[in-house]
Amino acid sequence: MIGTLIEKEQVDKFKIIPAEIDNSEKFMSKLQSALRLGNEFKSKTDIVFNTEEGPMRIETTVWSLTDKYIQIKHGTLIPLRSLIAVEY
Repeated sequence: MIGTLIEKEQVDKFKIIPAEIDNSEKFMSKLQSALRLGNEFKSKTDIVFNTEEGPMRIETTVWSLTDKYIQIKHGTLIPLRSLIAVEY
């Protein structure tokens, strides 16, 4: 999978920018499944998002999902427009 692996606690140290292609709608179904996996089974999801330093990857539990953001641990929000890949 692409992207530099970082700890989920480091996400707020990077300036998150939109991905070249907005895949928000494409990833919505996968993110809803990731949310259920995280909440019911404590299963983690690999998420790649775009930053000024290039793609970053985290392994995390998705805590909540809106039409614009995913929320991970510590209330950290990642814009859906910045997502490059979602795998579980």
